[in-house]
Amino acid sequence: MTFTFLGPAGTFCEQALLSLPGTEAEERVPAVSVDSALAAVRAGEVDAAMVPIENSVEGGVSATLDAVAHGDTLQIVAEALIPITFELLVRPGIERLEDIKIISTHGHAWAQCRGWVEANIPGVSFLPASSTAAGAMGLLDPECTYDAALCSPLVSQNTALRVLRQGVEDHEGAVTRFILVTRPGAMPDPTGSDKTTAVVTMTDDHPGGLRELLDQFATRGVNLTRIESRPTGGGLGQYFFSLDLEGHLNEPRVADALAGAHRMSADVRFLGSYPSATPLASKVPAHASSEAYRAAGDWISRLRRVGRGED
Repeated sequence: MTFTFLGPAGTFCEQALLSLPGTEAEERVPAVSVDSALAAVRAGEVDAAMVPIENSVEGGVSATLDAVAHGDTLQIVAEALIPITFELLVRPGIERLEDIKIISTHGHAWAQCRGWVEANIPGVSFLPASSTAAGAMGLLDPECTYDAALCSPLVSQNTALRVLRQGVEDHEGAVTRFILVTRPGAMPDPTGSDKTTAVVTMTDDHPGGLRELLDQFATRGVNLTRIESRPTGGGLGQYFFSLDLEGHLNEPRVADALAGAHRMSADVRFLGSYPSATPLASKVPAHASSEAYRAAGDWISRLRRVGRGED
């Protein structure tokens, strides 16, 4: 298989990809952005892409949420959780924090280190980079216009760049969630600890519409682990909802909840059911268990047979 990830080499994305069994021996192609990584999957140029979707400090990654919600449908087949810690790398000639005037990194990384930077290097400027590793690798350019970069420890392990400070993140223990995305195909089998991701666009805007959508899941004992609203791009006040929920499409309660959402809004995009990276221990109500659904289905079937005079 051929994989792509938000590059260059040394990003947290590549670390997430390598955390999945069997990927280290496969071909890996870095991409310059989330959009280009997913475009390569859609075009059939690669088999799968690893991209960030959620951070424990900053929340959802808007570039990924928007990219998977629009365009040709994609499918999530796996997820990975990576603990996030940052190093401050500097270009040759920079010896002290006071020498740093401009720092380059990805926007999400800057948001997770901004407090430390303001406390230790007040007045420094931020220069956005396409990824943490891209900002760091730019320091190797003799004509580099900035002084330092915030990036994964993977970068310093594979370059001669100097580490001026380690552990510069504001929140110790921060985690980023990454998803492995393919073209639509066979779903991973249920494991008993699964997630399902979907996008719902409310086509009928009315009071209580969001509550009615959430009721589709609550009444069926389906726990939502993430819900975020994002603008559709069609105008102010027009949003879609990106959802993660516990369970697999093959479970009757999950399928029934998604069917209920589809009855409310035909614009529902199913993005896959896949194993959770951490054990899920939600308690499914007795009335929402697979056994309860089977018993109810058998009862309805018997009633219908009687109604047709078959019993």
